[in-house]
Amino acid sequence: MQDTHSHHSHAEHGGMHIHTSNKTVLRNSFFLIFTFMIVEAVFGFVSNSLALISDAFHMLSDAAALFLSLVAFKIAEKRANLQKTFGYKRVEIIAAFINAIALIVLAIFVVVEAIIRLFNEPEIKAETMLFVSILGLIINLVVAVYMHKSADTKENLNMKGAYLHVLGDTLGSVGAIVAALLVMKFNFTQADSIASIFVSLLIIKSGASLLKDSFNILIEAVPLKLDMDEILGVIKGVNGVKIVHDLHIWAINAGTNALIAHVVVDDALSVAEISNMIKHIEHELSHAGIGHVTLQFESESLGHKNGLICELNDEDDHCGHHH
Repeated sequence: MQDTHSHHSHAEHGGMHIHTSNKTVLRNSFFLIFTFMIVEAVFGFVSNSLALISDAFHMLSDAAALFLSLVAFKIAEKRANLQKTFGYKRVEIIAAFINAIALIVLAIFVVVEAIIRLFNEPEIKAETMLFVSILGLIINLVVAVYMHKSADTKENLNMKGAYLHVLGDTLGSVGAIVAALLVMKFNFTQADSIASIFVSLLIIKSGASLLKDSFNILIEAVPLKLDMDEILGVIKGVNGVKIVHDLHIWAINAGTNALIAHVVVDDALSVAEISNMIKHIEHELSHAGIGHVTLQFESESLGHKNGLICELNDEDDHCGHHH
């Protein structure tokens, strides 16, 4: 009885389409940003503007982020095998996690550099700075709008990571324009550093949110969008279910959720009746946002502990099993 397992997975609707479009968008965005990054770095050094140089650094991190995301999509497309039974989908989340850390580290670096500069008034060629930042803003806006319209920047964390880099960069360009105008009009050279600090703090905020989302998936936390009580109610509400224990719900990547649980049922149920229960539970759970369901059916006489949460520890590999 206890070995009755159910495996269920839904095809991800339109998954392939989104993947292809995400990849194409990333590739095109990468080439645009990489080209402009080189131009901006050269002009940044020529005009001695930290806002421009830090913006070029952001551009470099953007280009690296887009490249990383692109590689992650490529790897994630590889098929599942006997060693990698879930395939390579989680690679996208690792890329998002690395991108989030890179965003935060870069922004902190710029803040430190800007604070140092506040106390030493630099000589800034504001006209060059203004020209390049306007150009940068145009490029970034084009890429940001293109990404937002053509790719999945909300649900797909890998794509979201790349998009946040570009958005941060767009803000960087706005900051550099404002700073250049202030330097030209009032010779307020500190504006360059203040703009850099302000933009960096905004970037740290969005980086932290991406870090949290990707970290939650990496530690296999229950996806925030799922309602644990509703899911428990679905399983417990099926006729014949007595107890649900050792329940785990996690996300394989940002769009694919999985569940495993032990379900205690009446000893007298036939295999056919249990099969119907499995079908019913899987159907209901698919509406609750879970595409991959594994259920272990058992009788009360099996003697497992009935805790809903299974504490995994080294001494007791058989979770919930007491001798």
